[in-house]
Amino acid sequence: MDFDLSEEHRAIQESVRGITRRFGDDYWTRAEQDERFPEEWYQAMAEGGWLGVTMPAEYGGANLGVLEAAVMMHAVASGGGGMAAVSSIHINLFGPHPIVVLGTPEQKQRWLPPLIAGRQKACFGVTEPDAGLDTTSITTFAAKVDGGYRVNGRKMWTSTAQQAHKIMLLTRTTPKEQCQRPTDGMTLFYTDLDRTKVEVKRIPKMGRMAVDSNAVFIDDLFIPDADRVGEEGKGFNYLLHSLNPERVLVGIEAVGIGQDALQRAAKYARERIVFGRPIGQNQGIAHPLAERWAALEAAYLMCLRAAWLYDQGKPCGAEANAAKFLSGRASFEATTQAVLTHGGMGYAREYQVERLMRESLLTRIAPITEQMVLSFIAEKVLGLPKSY
Repeated sequence: MDFDLSEEHRAIQESVRGITRRFGDDYWTRAEQDERFPEEWYQAMAEGGWLGVTMPAEYGGANLGVLEAAVMMHAVASGGGGMAAVSSIHINLFGPHPIVVLGTPEQKQRWLPPLIAGRQKACFGVTEPDAGLDTTSITTFAAKVDGGYRVNGRKMWTSTAQQAHKIMLLTRTTPKEQCQRPTDGMTLFYTDLDRTKVEVKRIPKMGRMAVDSNAVFIDDLFIPDADRVGEEGKGFNYLLHSLNPERVLVGIEAVGIGQDALQRAAKYARERIVFGRPIGQNQGIAHPLAERWAALEAAYLMCLRAAWLYDQGKPCGAEANAAKFLSGRASFEATTQAVLTHGGMGYAREYQVERLMRESLLTRIAPITEQMVLSFIAEKVLGLPKSY
């Protein structure tokens, strides 16, 4: 087994890091304070060809796998921009996957090139306020009419909807109580975010202020038949194509954020002199940082394993979920230790670690909670009775 990155992977890593070095702490601090989408960063990644890394080459993408996307996003996350940097481009790597797998040639030609070139942005409308992780209980409904559908409903925690031109929208087309299985009767659309029919209300939140999160209110939105992805009623199964890649990418992004914070903490511990010696010379400072390094490295390897399994077409549900679980915890513990290492200055914005700590907490919550991950592993791997 070879645990080293290939020459291609190292080239990806170095190219992306070349872009991250152009956007320093001051840039991300201003974006956070102004709650402003990092458009310059987004366009720089588009110009580098990174927004289409997993998409087909015939539409302008690089046609690479989830492993390559993971290497790329690890370089992004560890480059100082934290969740603001990764969240601004994250959806391009997993969100359009149902289009790639199930879209017609006309749909792919219409939708993918603008995304890859950075001319259009998309958001993901799945979660609802009264359903949460119980996706089968969504109530946003698409009623069939001549030439398309009329949609009414509400979505929650829709990232980048303030910026988006398009929305990947999961709806019900058959009420849950009329379906044989709870997962039946849901339909997936990719359509214009028509703001005359859709209200997007920004949610004030704890961190990642540069990339908006929103409550979305849909009132009589018409979606043409041409914007339906795949068959009516099979949308839930189509979403499954993107769930494992999303978990892998969130996991490795969490690792990158934790490693960035850890490096900042180690630098401070080497340079901060108290009682005539660097604080990093004290084992009470050094040992917790070393332990955080070990946890991050272990999580990183699980992310790479899950990505490799996915690209090989092998089952990877347990590994992808475990990668997200381990990475989120390792990241939060590393960023918290980084704040503690800085002492009082860790609470100041100047050293960035407080921002990274706030952002790392998100990776423990989204896109799936730790409790749901553990329930999945208990049932699917250990053979224990289903608990929900």
